[in-house]
Amino acid sequence: MIRIGLIKEGKTPADNRVALAPDQCKWINKNMEEVEVVVQSSPDRCFSDREYSMAGIKVVSDVTDCDILLGIKEVPVDKLIPEKKYLFFSHTKKKQPHNRKLLQAIIQKKITLVDYECLEHEDGQRIIGFGFFAGVVGAHNGMWAYGMRTGAYKLERVYLQKSFKELIHTYFGLKIPVVKIAVTGSGRVAHGILEIMNLMGIHEVEPDEYLERDFTYPVYTQLKGSALYEHAKNKTYIRTHFHEHPSEYQSKFLPYANATDILMNGIYWEKNIPRLFEKDDVKDNGFRIRVIADITDDENGSVPVNMGDQTIEDPVYGVDKYSLEKTAPFLPKSIDVMAVGNLPNELPRDASRYFGEQLIKYVLEDIVHNGSSIIERATMVKEGNLMPDFAYLQGYAKNEDS
Repeated sequence: MIRIGLIKEGKTPADNRVALAPDQCKWINKNMEEVEVVVQSSPDRCFSDREYSMAGIKVVSDVTDCDILLGIKEVPVDKLIPEKKYLFFSHTKKKQPHNRKLLQAIIQKKITLVDYECLEHEDGQRIIGFGFFAGVVGAHNGMWAYGMRTGAYKLERVYLQKSFKELIHTYFGLKIPVVKIAVTGSGRVAHGILEIMNLMGIHEVEPDEYLERDFTYPVYTQLKGSALYEHAKNKTYIRTHFHEHPSEYQSKFLPYANATDILMNGIYWEKNIPRLFEKDDVKDNGFRIRVIADITDDENGSVPVNMGDQTIEDPVYGVDKYSLEKTAPFLPKSIDVMAVGNLPNELPRDASRYFGEQLIKYVLEDIVHNGSSIIERATMVKEGNLMPDFAYLQGYAKNEDS
């Protein structure tokens, strides 16, 4: 019998998402004879201990006898159980300084870590994640911020709704003014953004039409890789080459910044990928963007005026267009930035069910049985040893990287 434990989230502030909902645990226990799922008791989880018990799932205080441990966010170093197999988002693959000690502890305690973020198909497409609901919540919050800034309409806050279905009901009768919205990206985050654009009755237009025309109704355009980047020398865009050599490319976004009121940013970013624009570009009188929902949320990343995270309750700050200093939101000379690192937490039950469906469909069988190339590629550390694909983290793990 293989025992899977859903661990209590230990990060502060508490994350209330979970990898599997009660009915999904019940399905696994019924349909996979060799597997038992148990749940570590938690007062913060979006599904209560009672809901798991009612579904016939054991709620326990101690998960040290489990073979596989499923979490969501980073596990506190003092909570890591030696020599176990963990699945969670470690946020270490980009050498994030604040999680260096976590990776060091995983190695020292001879843990096996399969990072959800690294579960990818052969072509690099992510298999599992909360991106869709990050896009949903981030797009709503961006539109909420524009309403607060202009006074043109009023939106309810997402976290005050019980479900995505309830959120949709708040859009009845909503009238969005004439506005132009640029949506960047093509993955799950972008799909979530587009869902909100369509639910709010905002019309899609092609990128060239978006640049050339004014409209008498609200519109958005979706900007994918070829609309955002070009090779610095030959001005072409080849997706595979771009992902292998991003530093050879430059951004083509600036003309859209001069035609856009709201930017919904859903693109993946790392340090070698060009930023959409540079900080000084916002000082230009032609730079029209007034609200940025930086849903992928990299500080000083693809959106260089991202100055760090806000909270779910207080998601927006301003950036003065001329001094580039952080300000209160909704000021005349500011650009408003929505940057929150745990957006799906505003719809935790929906987001958890969505995540659990993907986990069961694409990952669970392989994790429980003999593994697969997908699991192997996502295994950052095996029994305390960095795997070859993550050898570049050696210096980071040894405090040798600056």
